[in-house]
Amino acid sequence: MQTLKPNLLRQFFIIFLIILFGWLIFKEMATYLSGILGAITLFVLLRKWQGHLVKKRKWNSSVSACILMAGSFLVILVPIAGLVLMLTSKISKAVENSGKVINIVKTEMADIESRFGLDIASSIDTSSVTDWISSNLQGLAGGTFNVFIAIGLMYFMLYYMLTNRRTFRESMLEYIPLSEKNLKLIGKDSQELVKSNAIGIPLVALLQGLVALIGFLILGVEDPFFWFAIVTVGSMIPFVGTALGIVPVCIILYAAGDIWQAIVMVIYGTVVVGSTDNLFRLVIQKRLADVHPLITIIGVIVGVPLFGFIGLIFGPIVVSIFLLIVKIYKQEYGKEVPSKQEGVL
Repeated sequence: MQTLKPNLLRQFFIIFLIILFGWLIFKEMATYLSGILGAITLFVLLRKWQGHLVKKRKWNSSVSACILMAGSFLVILVPIAGLVLMLTSKISKAVENSGKVINIVKTEMADIESRFGLDIASSIDTSSVTDWISSNLQGLAGGTFNVFIAIGLMYFMLYYMLTNRRTFRESMLEYIPLSEKNLKLIGKDSQELVKSNAIGIPLVALLQGLVALIGFLILGVEDPFFWFAIVTVGSMIPFVGTALGIVPVCIILYAAGDIWQAIVMVIYGTVVVGSTDNLFRLVIQKRLADVHPLITIIGVIVGVPLFGFIGLIFGPIVVSIFLLIVKIYKQEYGKEVPSKQEGVL
């Protein structure tokens, strides 16, 4: 009977300890994973600026890091916080509007049913739908206490990463069990996907929201900035898109008797707002990496339950990093299997 060699046994024991303690750490840190991802995202976006200020302008690394962190707070976090607060304060308005839209749809369906002798509208429970929308909106915008802790953790980590860039890089090389070649590949690809997700997706969504806002203001839509926020959020969700805000607005305008405004909104939302998506993505993706829509939609499905509102951005990043790790594993340990045709040659 063969026995395990002592060296192999010790290796298995150390691997077991690594997995055990890694799982315990991850379990407790999972709630604040958004802060860790946020620190990595901001580091990727700000590290060149930090290098420019320290090396070329001869600034103190701590001073330049604090200035860049303050700038990121004003440019990135304040607008996101404002959007979340507006959505949170308008939850009751959103529920009311969703109830209006559902009742309008039921009324129109009742007319169709009376003509064809059907009974569909009675099976639609308006209160259940509005309760679902309310609970999901609260979940999307909630978790305030955890968000504050995650933001504090994010900036604590970001300060260390910016002021100790060389030490951070050496730590990556020391602790990650991959070749330097693959680590460089991870660094390059991760920078591209972080920029694409953290800049490209929100920027396209914001531009589409602004285009839709112009139409809302011209047509005199009630509470246009609320619908601007809905269109912006919807634009980040594949296969849903700006229709999340445009369609309810059209239905509400039609029900209010503003028939021509509703028709114009349908045309404007379909032709102008819809076409700007392709235009903006075409222009932005020339500078940033292209992200497959399937990665985005899986990222949204995974990210929103994990991170809340900012999961619309961090979710696709997590999925992209997962696929990148699979790619690295294949390059590091996979063996090329020659095809039959190659064997013949």
